[in-house]
Amino acid sequence: MTNTNAPDDNAARLRRLRFLSDLLDTRFGVPGTKWRFGLDGLLGLLPVVGDSISWVISAYILGEAHRAGVRKRTLIRMFWNITIDYVVGLIPIVGDIFDFAFKANRRNVELIDRDLGSVSKNNPSTE
Repeated sequence: MTNTNAPDDNAARLRRLRFLSDLLDTRFGVPGTKWRFGLDGLLGLLPVVGDSISWVISAYILGEAHRAGVRKRTLIRMFWNITIDYVVGLIPIVGDIFDFAFKANRRNVELIDRDLGSVSKNNPSTE
C-alpha cells in the first residue's frame, strides 16, 4: 500500500500515536527504579473488561497505521502484538505481569516509525 498522506499529516499522526503509546505503556514509573508502566497494565488488572478496553485502544493505533500507509506485513505484525497482549493478558496473575512487561503499543509505534521511514522519534514538523 502506498502512502497517500501528506508528510505533515503523518508527522501529526505519529505524535498522537507516540503520546497514546506512552500513556498506555510507559507513562508512570516506580520511584528508585527504571521500571515504567502505563494504563494498559493497570486496565489489565480488571478481568476481561480491562484487557478488552486496552485491545480497542490498541486497535485504534493499528487503524491509524493503516490510514498512514503502513505496509500490510507491518500491520500483520502489529495485529499479532496486540493479540498476544490481549490473549496472554486474560490469564489471571501471569497475564497481569505480562501486561506490565510486554508493551505492545510501544512496539507497534516503533514498527510504524520504521515502516514510514521516520528519521527520528521526536521529529517535529518544521512547517
